[in-house]
Amino acid sequence: MPGPLLVTGGSGYLGGELLRQASGRPLAATYLSGRPAGPDGVDWTELDVRDREAVRALVESVRPEVVIHTAYRQDGEGARETTVDGAVAVAGAAAAVGARLIHLSSDVIFDGAKPTPYDESDPPTPVTEYGRAKADAEGAVVEAHPEALLVRTSLIYGGPTPSRHERLALDAARGEGQAFFDDEVRCPVVVGDLASALLELSELGETGVLNVAGADEVSRYEFACLIAGAAGLSPERIRCTSIADSGLARPGNCTLTSERAARLLRTPLRGARERLATSA
Repeated sequence: MPGPLLVTGGSGYLGGELLRQASGRPLAATYLSGRPAGPDGVDWTELDVRDREAVRALVESVRPEVVIHTAYRQDGEGARETTVDGAVAVAGAAAAVGARLIHLSSDVIFDGAKPTPYDESDPPTPVTEYGRAKADAEGAVVEAHPEALLVRTSLIYGGPTPSRHERLALDAARGEGQAFFDDEVRCPVVVGDLASALLELSELGETGVLNVAGADEVSRYEFACLIAGAAGLSPERIRCTSIADSGLARPGNCTLTSERAARLLRTPLRGARERLATSA
């Protein structure tokens, strides 16, 4: 039987899916507030990953074989500290007990200026605060745990309940929400596919950087339209805009090539057009 798996941020969208799929092994997970109701068989701990001593104590108690670090905060007070300092605390604690570490990173560590998809050799070039935090976390995690696997991924959707991206698109289709950029291009990934891929990787010895994202390159506007159509709503009311018109500093082309992951994994990394067209 595989050894214990510890999932930080187990109450989150990806963390919850990891725990649902990871049957047949001891499971431990963390949450920040409000103990989750399920799934069954999980040893839950309330934890702020910024608390290095609490992180160390938990990891020493669980003695995990693998840690999958999904906890983060994108904005608001303490966002950078959670994303960077929390990741370092988890990485250091995992290294101290000899646990393998899978650290979740993001496509927004890039500036979007590259005309072709980013591969694992491309260095971070962030232009947003969150992108800078995730890029800094990558470097700090490798210092704390040189054998860590950094998994860069994209917009996550497609779980038992709608993700934040799906909720925004559905609101827009009802005429109640925001406009979406047609010049910000990403590779959205189904949460079930991503979780399955991560659990496969937890059994492998991969280190360094690995892109794990969906197969299709779609704009945020097209993605919102696909989500609406899959839910039986007309996308006609979804408004389209551009980064250029918004005046915001945002990356344009954040697409990732996941060719290496496709060669390593049994799990298919479905594209948004395939996944959402078949569910319409």
